[in-house]
Amino acid sequence: MWQEFIDQLLLYWPFGPESRWVIPVFLIVFLTMLANYLSNRLFAKLHDKLARTRNVWDDLVLDSARRPVAALVWVFGAGWALEVIDRRTGTSLMDVAEPMRRMAVILLITWFLVRLIKGAEEALVSPDRVKTPMDLTTASAIGKLLRLSVIITSVLVVLQSFGYSISGVLAFGGIGGIAVGFAAKDLLSNFFGGLMIYLDRPFKVGDWIRSPDQNIEGTVEDIGWRQTRIRTFDKRPLYVPNATFANISVENPSRMTHRRIYETIGVRYDDVQRVEQIVADVRSMLSEHPEIDQSQTLIVNFNSFGPCSLDFFVYTFTKTVNWEHYHKVKQDVLLRIAGIIDGHGAEIAFPTQTLHMASLPEALTQAVRPEPEVAKS
Repeated sequence: MWQEFIDQLLLYWPFGPESRWVIPVFLIVFLTMLANYLSNRLFAKLHDKLARTRNVWDDLVLDSARRPVAALVWVFGAGWALEVIDRRTGTSLMDVAEPMRRMAVILLITWFLVRLIKGAEEALVSPDRVKTPMDLTTASAIGKLLRLSVIITSVLVVLQSFGYSISGVLAFGGIGGIAVGFAAKDLLSNFFGGLMIYLDRPFKVGDWIRSPDQNIEGTVEDIGWRQTRIRTFDKRPLYVPNATFANISVENPSRMTHRRIYETIGVRYDDVQRVEQIVADVRSMLSEHPEIDQSQTLIVNFNSFGPCSLDFFVYTFTKTVNWEHYHKVKQDVLLRIAGIIDGHGAEIAFPTQTLHMASLPEALTQAVRPEPEVAKS
């Protein structure tokens, strides 16, 4: 039916027979544009319908397939048009176009899978889309491995479609891998360093880390296969090779259970009789403070005779680990201690010096004594 319709149109073609392929090619392009328009409308309607459901995976598959399907329509349309041109003109376009069309289909399927994996990675860490979000570092590691596997598989399939032997490619890859291993020793050490970070999980994206061995401190923004990006507290990016973490100690303050208040306070020597009661009242205040964890160590004791003060120390732990809230709690504790000291009529000591003047010899005293004034007549 399609061929008869084309033949009837060609009867009215005013130009030479060598250009009669233009009509079927035009119709194929028109049908391709129509199919692309209809597929976009279908995806739009499906998107509106699936958006009303609570299942996030149908939306994810639909969004991942929208653009690859639109490109696939044009690939099939272009291949059909080239096939018609090749048959009508007797050229050898399909000898080149057919492998390219197969490769395009494989790449579009790969594109769809990569988009699907990326969308699933974002969905699994979003508390708005899943009930129990996955850890960002774990989701990122799994997503990278899956995308890498899909890309490597698609490359092998493309090579096979062009007539290359996959077994030969794998054998060459095994031999070449040894050479690459020696040439890219640092790159591989960083790769396995990143793998150890994913497996051991000493930190994850969003953690505040620091190293006492190196000048490294900040918030982890990204853990890649070669390096880790850390945002320092002055907002500068710090890029650390993953192999570095295998040779240094890393602290993770983000995983602390409490924050410590450890302060030494001094009062005047004139208030020595009040020190015992001050220490007792400070200890009682901390034991009743709602932000102090009573299950942890709480010590308030007179500690030492300082150069210009009687020192007692406060050692306790807050319930919060939040940096900003911790400082609010610490401020409240210190102000309450100052109030207790003031309430006992004592004062917080500050550095002072007392100068004692010894008695001067009589000769020196008369030498510096001012002469009496003589009354003028």
